[in-house]
Amino acid sequence: MDTPAARPAPYDLLGVGIGPFNLSLAALAEPVPGLRTLFCDQRPEFRWHPGMLVDGARMQVPFLADLVSLVDPTNRWSFLNYLREQDRLFPFYFAERFQLPRREYDHYCRWAAERLDNCRFGTEVTALHRDGTLYRVELRDTATGRRTEVHARNLALGVGTRPVLPGAFTALDGHPRAFHSADYLDRRDALDDARDITVVGSGQSGAEVFLDLLRRAGEGVRLRWLTRTRALAPMEYSKLGLEHFTPDYTRYFHGLPGPVRDTLVEAQWQLHKAASAETLAQIHDHLYERTIGRPIDDAPVEITPGTAVTDARPGPCGGLELRCRHTDSGAEHVLRTDAVVLATGYRAARPAALDPLAHLIDWDAAGRYRIDLDHRVATLPDLAGGLYVQNAELHTHGVGTPDLGLGAHRAAVILNAVAGRTVHRLPERTAWTGFAPPGAAATPVGPAAPTAPAMGDVAATADVPAVPRPQEWTRAATAGR
Repeated sequence: MDTPAARPAPYDLLGVGIGPFNLSLAALAEPVPGLRTLFCDQRPEFRWHPGMLVDGARMQVPFLADLVSLVDPTNRWSFLNYLREQDRLFPFYFAERFQLPRREYDHYCRWAAERLDNCRFGTEVTALHRDGTLYRVELRDTATGRRTEVHARNLALGVGTRPVLPGAFTALDGHPRAFHSADYLDRRDALDDARDITVVGSGQSGAEVFLDLLRRAGEGVRLRWLTRTRALAPMEYSKLGLEHFTPDYTRYFHGLPGPVRDTLVEAQWQLHKAASAETLAQIHDHLYERTIGRPIDDAPVEITPGTAVTDARPGPCGGLELRCRHTDSGAEHVLRTDAVVLATGYRAARPAALDPLAHLIDWDAAGRYRIDLDHRVATLPDLAGGLYVQNAELHTHGVGTPDLGLGAHRAAVILNAVAGRTVHRLPERTAWTGFAPPGAAATPVGPAAPTAPAMGDVAATADVPAVPRPQEWTRAATAGR
């Protein structure tokens, strides 16, 4: 491993992974004077759910949920400035669409990622170590294999989520005709000769895959959509309902007891796991037009909610066999199909690079991070540097965790905490709804008064830690109890 003779100045913040959330943090941090940041990703370039960039698919959030606008709309990395740079302001203006095509959101993020000086792709973070008051970060260039080390005062884990393969489908892991929707576009052509295709999962990905297959399927191809939910209920999209995706609700949720939070996340599936009403309407419209002049059941299509797949295996005569149970009646049956697309969601990933620090982290009883309102993980007191996470706090911060609309706000909260001062002013109130009972104490917004020099002063004094408030077990460990 190459180690320089003289240690360079440590980064004030180093991000592991560059998805939309760490990219937002990089964009908001870039113009801050005296702040030294670096964000690393092992991939050669930015890519956002490439397997689901289906033609016609749109975002479920308005375009203002970009990397920066809900915190700093004047930032040059805003979506509107992207449109200006692409000479697309007038076409976007006449399009009159609040929700972007998925492909355009991906292109916008790539535009920013390729131009931000603090983003480095093709650079894998292989290990994270404690080194006094700093983190020692091992890096590997994925093209050359060259290894280097850098130091950082704070870390932001933004490694994203991984596709979930339900236990019932373990026997089909790696099967060429059974794959997750994350790989849909890459493997869609493999379904061209299938005569019976089953989609599993009731969320937006399941709806988009089913709609795309409906549009592509030839005559005689049977399409099936199975969901565990009892109804294909649409995503909650009322104006007051959407206030669950505000910092106000995040603070309220964080203050609840842990068991209550876990119950709420499951009960609120329609806020963050359902399909959009527009996509469900498009499926209905397609089926309606497809059956004009014919009986409804003439179309070889089955949509069956309230059905769980309990086991899946290769069939004895080819194809796949799915053992299913109807939730309401308890009736079981075996379903034979040629291929399965699993739109079964994603789960937060714990990076292997974190293993050297695992014994210094205060995991909860379920092996999850304990996380405070600044999105900082509870660690041993002698781990002075801040360890922050993005999109790994569903259990502590609620349904807004994976929502792009809260991405810029979370990034600003982390940046303010790292700097120990208000780099970005955040609003005191963001919702009309009062989630807590009357008289409940409000949680203050933003960082406490700094007890260390401002970031610009810190950058000039390399041996002064940038974090003003060393983490203690009790800081996040007792939150919500």
